[in-house]
Amino acid sequence: MIESFGPLALFVPVAVVFALVPIVVGTLIRPRRPDPVKLSPYESGMETIGPTRVQFHNHYYLYALLFVIFDVEAVFLFPWAVAAGQLGLYGLVVMALFVLFLLEGFLYAWRKGALRWP
Repeated sequence: MIESFGPLALFVPVAVVFALVPIVVGTLIRPRRPDPVKLSPYESGMETIGPTRVQFHNHYYLYALLFVIFDVEAVFLFPWAVAAGQLGLYGLVVMALFVLFLLEGFLYAWRKGALRWP
């Protein structure tokens, strides 16, 4: 049993060395002079006008997350729709449960007011 871990015992140190060597070499050979032009913020190569840090409302992220969830749902629905005839009643029931679970999550977010813009 212990001899089956031999390749792993060899792989882990090699992986650590491959990860650490570029970091150490990069730290040793990089220039150590901070250039004010390179440290300045810019937008598309031009100096910024106004504050460089703009805070976005949290609802943008929530809407993006909900979009991703329902976009992934569509990714699962398309292959099911193609093979729906071959899956029969079992495929229909499983997909109906999947859609019901997603609908439950959507209704929960709606009831909590996550979709209401302040």
